[in-house]
Amino acid sequence: MRRSLAWALTLPLVLLGTEAAHALAYEVVYPQAHARILLETGHGYLTWLPLALALSGAVAFAALCVAAADAARGRPARDLPAWAFALLPPATFVIQEVLELSLHTGRFGWHALLAPTFLPGLALQLPLALAAYAAARLLLKTAERLGRALAQPRALHNLSQILAAPVATALHARAVVAGCSSRGPPRPTAN
Repeated sequence: MRRSLAWALTLPLVLLGTEAAHALAYEVVYPQAHARILLETGHGYLTWLPLALALSGAVAFAALCVAAADAARGRPARDLPAWAFALLPPATFVIQEVLELSLHTGRFGWHALLAPTFLPGLALQLPLALAAYAAARLLLKTAERLGRALAQPRALHNLSQILAAPVATALHARAVVAGCSSRGPPRPTAN
């Protein structure tokens, strides 16, 4: 797999884990009013999050399809950058929190680091990043196996048999005249 494809799979999963930890931190700290608090603290942009996650999911799916095609051609897969899963989520979370508050207040929001949601959100980054890394490795291995399986001539033949229209079988002329098929119990033998 090409280096850019490894990143095309890594970054969407890192984004998903980071945003999940972010939302979970607000749910833990503000269980009854997390939606209201999110809006009051400059998180209005989160209405665009489903679109961003859908687009990043499409990028990850495309990367998996190309990984399967590479495996079908016998190209070895690159390892996913484990350090990216370990370092990017916490760094992204810190930058996101400071940037959110800065844009909301119009001043540099360093005191976002003192918010009650900051430490729980930061603590949730690594377990969710580990889960994202495990999911990425599983998805990549599955794509590779699928690509290798489709590269085998037998697999392509079986796939074409499944997808092909059923072929009409010719009946023996005697069976057509008699109104029955050529299949049935064996004829009794004369003793």
